[in-house]
Amino acid sequence: MFRTKIPPIFATMQIDKLNDTIVALSTPQGSGAIAVIRLSGEMAFEITNKFFKSKKLSEQESHTAHFGLIKDENNIVIDEVVTTIFKAPKTYTAQNIVEISCHCSDYIIKKIIELAIKNGARLAEAGEFTMRAFLNGKLDLAQAEAVADLIATESESAHRIAMQQVRGGFSAEIQELRNHLIKFASLIELENDFGEEDVEFADRNELIQTVNNIQAKISALIDSFKYGNAIKKGVPVAIVGSPNVGKSTLLNALLNEDKAIVSPIAGTTRDIIEDTIIINGIQFRFIDTAGIRETEDFVENLGIDRSKEQIEKAQIIIYLAEIAEDFEAIVTEYKKLISKEQTAIIVLNKSDELKTCHTYDIEEAVSTLLNRTTTIAISAKEKTNIDKLKKALIDKVQTENISSNQTIVSNARHHTAFQNAFDSLNNVIYGLENQIPSDIIALDIRHALQYLGEIAGVITTDDLLDSIFRDFCIGK
Repeated sequence: MFRTKIPPIFATMQIDKLNDTIVALSTPQGSGAIAVIRLSGEMAFEITNKFFKSKKLSEQESHTAHFGLIKDENNIVIDEVVTTIFKAPKTYTAQNIVEISCHCSDYIIKKIIELAIKNGARLAEAGEFTMRAFLNGKLDLAQAEAVADLIATESESAHRIAMQQVRGGFSAEIQELRNHLIKFASLIELENDFGEEDVEFADRNELIQTVNNIQAKISALIDSFKYGNAIKKGVPVAIVGSPNVGKSTLLNALLNEDKAIVSPIAGTTRDIIEDTIIINGIQFRFIDTAGIRETEDFVENLGIDRSKEQIEKAQIIIYLAEIAEDFEAIVTEYKKLISKEQTAIIVLNKSDELKTCHTYDIEEAVSTLLNRTTTIAISAKEKTNIDKLKKALIDKVQTENISSNQTIVSNARHHTAFQNAFDSLNNVIYGLENQIPSDIIALDIRHALQYLGEIAGVITTDDLLDSIFRDFCIGK
């Protein structure tokens, strides 16, 4: 069952529970100075006043903070706290909200939440605060999902994408696409009303051009997903090459720590080693793979198989080889391992050991033979040109996408919905070009509108909402 322009609800919740006053810890559990406990609901002030009696909260101005004591039913002081009040509807959930800032003691936190529950609140479910914000029109569904992304961000670039979506830039673009489609659909629907009179209210070529323009915008959003998803989760970079070329040494140089074991014995790295680093606001996930060679060692072969899997999954591959005058051998080995479609950087290691010719000449020769693939000579041991390699990694990610106003898709659900909308519009174009009846074309337009509507929550299902909010933290 689909709901359009009707507040959807959790599949796991009853409609009468939406007006309950809920309580939860909003800050992470663990040691710290301050914890924040949040209540939301019509009775938030009254419930809080039963154990915070310093002031009558309902009579105070909204968005104000008040110092006082938390006391239990026996009038025993639990803690000195600062209570901040937010009056509906100008709050995160559009309901009355109380935030209690207390000392970060497990006992104090537990006691305050118990007092709230004893006096009429209930413990919030995962994501229920943000779900209420969505139901009460404070956020659309795409913005609500971006809240979770914002909390989880670990790099500047991921933060920028999430913040843009929280502030509605992503949703505005979706609404613009839907508005174009709705206008288009109205012309087709009007033709259906006059179907027996064989009337066309719009030129078919103009309609096809309109759909092509909409598809072009959707296509750009679909294409941005690979970039956005990588930024959100960290750009996977596989370091591959033969044994003993210095892969582990390079990983250690990039991370500036001894993460991987370095040894002159071939086959020392038998499994993948992974760690992350942030370069210019972008998180990279470096994967040091087992050296690829022919071997009869069963365990080493398992590591080599995993290395090949990582090569397929990586967004960027650092192909590491020893720098040598026999640059054609480097090119031959590279072609055996890396496909033309993969984004790669060729790194020629041990430049400090080269005595017979200029490194620049070898760099140019290898790059030229491989269609100008980025090639850098380094010394992982001496950490020479590591900064140059980091810059090349940034260039491969194309950071201009972040600095521009282009909307970036980073959510797999959104990507699927855009792809489905694009496919539905393909059917629309086919119908327009082949004189398919207007009612069939109108159905495909409705499908496209449905898929776009699901992104922002204009059209939702209970199961969809349940799957989105159940992964939120309890206090958000």
